Amino acid sequence: MYSGTTLRHGSGSLIGVHQKIDRIARRCAAAALPAGVKFPSQKLILRFEGKNGPDGLKRKSPAHDEPWHFINPEDPDDRALLDMIDDHYVNLVDALRSKNEARAAFEASWLAHAIVDGLTPAHHYPLADKIEELFGVQHEDRDSLRKKTVIKGETHIDTLTKNWAYWGTKGVFTDHYQFEWGVATAIALAPMRDVKLSETARKHVVKEGVEKVFLEALHDVNELHMYDEFHASGWTRHLAFQSRRILIPRIAETVALAWYAAAEEATK
Repeated sequence: MYSGTTLRHGSGSLIGVHQKIDRIARRCAAAALPAGVKFPSQKLILRFEGKNGPDGLKRKSPAHDEPWHFINPEDPDDRALLDMIDDHYVNLVDALRSKNEARAAFEASWLAHAIVDGLTPAHHYPLADKIEELFGVQHEDRDSLRKKTVIKGETHIDTLTKNWAYWGTKGVFTDHYQFEWGVATAIALAPMRDVKLSETARKHVVKEGVEKVFLEALHDVNELHMYDEFHASGWTRHLAFQSRRILIPRIAETVALAWYAAAEEATK
């Protein structure tokens, strides 16, 4: 999801989707957090988004420990993102237990970022395969901004064709960006104060674990077929409605449940 330009601090404060979801999730979790656990404030969590978040790392040091937040909902063996979520969750629990507020804020923010991207329909598209097909290398081998942005073909025509397939109208990356920008503009002014954590949902995440709850949300989001609709019709009022009423509330709830579960586990 869009998190601002990542060029300066606070660039996503108004229209950054990650930042908005963090604010909603922090508000949701606030009333349910167990006594005795000092969970990072919204302000501290947001410090590790945007320029200081995973998207900022992609710009500052391409391919060097760069998070890859894509997942195939149809492939049960696609565990890279799940393992990343599990790692951030465990680290968040440890940070809360040791009362390391700065570390807890970092882990809470990056855990949320991984969950949000994993539940974003545009991140279910096999982008790594298309990058390998067009660039001729795997995505983690594009270790400079030039290698990430310019495709060098075998001939001038091949170069133009491949770059258009990636950056042009209906190009691979263009569609990815436009979908996420559509979500960002659709929810920019929506308060979404009706997103809450039910007691049933809290009990469920404590019993089943964050990974199970994430996979349940992933299945539900995948069933919406939002990215398929976008490919077919472009950005529509229906997609905007789904973003405001279904997609973002479900993602924010999942983030809040992950934070709540970590806080609960930290007390044990």
